[in-house]
Amino acid sequence: MAAAARCCPSVRVSAGGSRRAVPRRRTCWQRSATSERFRGSCRGFSWEKRVGDGQNLITEDVTVVEGDVATISCRVKNSDDSVIQLLNPNRQTIYFRDFRPLKDSRFQLVNFSNSELRVSLTNVSISDEGRYFCQLYTDPPQEIYTTITVLVPPRNLVIDIQKEIAVEGEEIELNCTAMASRPATTIRWFKGNKELTGKSEVEQWSDMYTVTSQLLLKVGREDDGVPVICLVDHPAVKDLQTQRYLEVMYKPQVRVSQNYPVQGLTREGEPLELTCAAFGKPQPTDMRWLRVDDEMPQHVVVSGSNLLISNLNKTDNGTYRCEASNAVGKSHADYMLFVYDPPTTIPPPTTTTTTTTTIPTTITGFTQLPNSAEELDYGDLSGTGVLLNASTEALPTVQISNASIALHPDSRAGEEGAIRSVDHAVVGGVVAVVVFAMLCLLIILGRYFARHKGTYFTHEAKGADDAADADTAIINAEGGQNNSEEKKEYFI
Repeated sequence: MAAAARCCPSVRVSAGGSRRAVPRRRTCWQRSATSERFRGSCRGFSWEKRVGDGQNLITEDVTVVEGDVATISCRVKNSDDSVIQLLNPNRQTIYFRDFRPLKDSRFQLVNFSNSELRVSLTNVSISDEGRYFCQLYTDPPQEIYTTITVLVPPRNLVIDIQKEIAVEGEEIELNCTAMASRPATTIRWFKGNKELTGKSEVEQWSDMYTVTSQLLLKVGREDDGVPVICLVDHPAVKDLQTQRYLEVMYKPQVRVSQNYPVQGLTREGEPLELTCAAFGKPQPTDMRWLRVDDEMPQHVVVSGSNLLISNLNKTDNGTYRCEASNAVGKSHADYMLFVYDPPTTIPPPTTTTTTTTTIPTTITGFTQLPNSAEELDYGDLSGTGVLLNASTEALPTVQISNASIALHPDSRAGEEGAIRSVDHAVVGGVVAVVVFAMLCLLIILGRYFARHKGTYFTHEAKGADDAADADTAIINAEGGQNNSEEKKEYFI
């Protein structure tokens, strides 16, 4: 395939950024069979990108927030010291190599070399948005463009609420407006930590966008003092939000508590005290007690939020109501009273005492028994002993140890009764039995020791073990009477 050749006049850049053709010098290039080259126009540098081997230009698109700094970079692969220049969207030369023909001081040279031209643009505005061209003077010339996108955050964020003060159960309307942003913002709603869904509308003014989001919210008493937050999602700004606190009025919430008795049943003859507590917005100003379906008993005392019945009876049974009201409405709480019978009295148990022996003696040292269960110390009666002295008979002093006296207290509906008096005859019988038992024991021990003497050994002859007594043993001993003198007993 034959190569086709074309020629264009070379271009010279003036100090003002304009370009003019120079006839005396021409640049020619051709399309070959092995490489597809750029095509161009002799009047301007509008080139198609080269495909294949050779030098290449590299750049990136730039996104910047209005008022910030944008940096444009034109880089060259496999540089051969060709000239690099940067043009603005109007095709005016910003930089030719390291020289700035354009009289805009916001453009500043950051870096220049054979392989890179880097320029910064300060205080970026909407008018700076567009395509910027990087050109490389090669054979053929090369061109690539980068796009600058300018972001504009919302100018103002406002929440409008339909009613400053709402009543429980009402539906209120809230509107959040984000004005003059680019691109359009996304608005999100939150009530406390819970996200809500609103309805948004977008209006465009020139290159700017205004977004309004509407939220319909039904409020309750739990929403009082809770913040409603309008949050903006926009690439130019983070955490931009505004909030309004809800103010909700609601009718009173009433609660009745029992002060006395704290726990247990309400019995006849006992007192009863109730307290009424009410909370609302605004705070309740009117509070009163009444008896449902009946008149309030005359002996009931009502003092503010307290109700007192000093002496309950069966006629007090019924439902007692506490009512509270404010500007929003009225509420009540009920207390159902049922009076139970007083504690029943249990008769004392009947005890039977059996006496086997009676000794008419007078006991001294035990003059009076305790009158109540609190005065009786069971630990002192068991194991320590009680000393009793008889005055009419010469009896030895006897100490009774390990004696236990079982007393049965009289109980009446959980209360301890008094201990019945103990018959003196019973105490005397116990002493007589103990003394008689000790005398019998002494007599038995004396007879036992008298019949059982100590055991000793003698030098008697063999065969004495089979004799009935000592004389027979001596007669039957070996040697008869001949050895009688040798066998003697020695008593020590």
